[in-house]
Amino acid sequence: MTTYEILLMLDPELAEQRQDELIVRVRELVETSGGTWRSHDAWGRRRLAYEIAKKAEGVYHLVVFQSSAEALDEVTRVLKIDDAVLRHMATRHIEGSRTSAPRDESPPLAVAAVPEAAPAAVAVEEVVVPDVEYIDDDETNTRSDEEE
Repeated sequence: MTTYEILLMLDPELAEQRQDELIVRVRELVETSGGTWRSHDAWGRRRLAYEIAKKAEGVYHLVVFQSSAEALDEVTRVLKIDDAVLRHMATRHIEGSRTSAPRDESPPLAVAAVPEAAPAAVAVEEVVVPDVEYIDDDETNTRSDEEE
């Protein structure tokens, strides 16, 4: 038996009850195949770096369990079929690794960001370009009679 963790990204428009049903289904698949359920951590709604299926947010869940490779294959197959799952990734769990949700670095929505005042005047530095002698390319780029 190997310990695995699956990070699920679910549709944000999905009802919370439907999310719970999906987690229960994954747990049943693990336990009926002889595996052991270790933990489930709901990370919550997060803003995506880019839209997936025209959605700018996703709801994240991290599940950790012990099972055989065949059981993991079955769980992944079921997650691929379900339309509620936008993305999922199964990896081998490293003992002692942190499985809590990362901090949310974005400011709260209720607080509006106030732009700082721009400097009154910006100093412009004059750039001096030295005189450059240009070469007339017409004379140097002529073809010989042999090339034609």
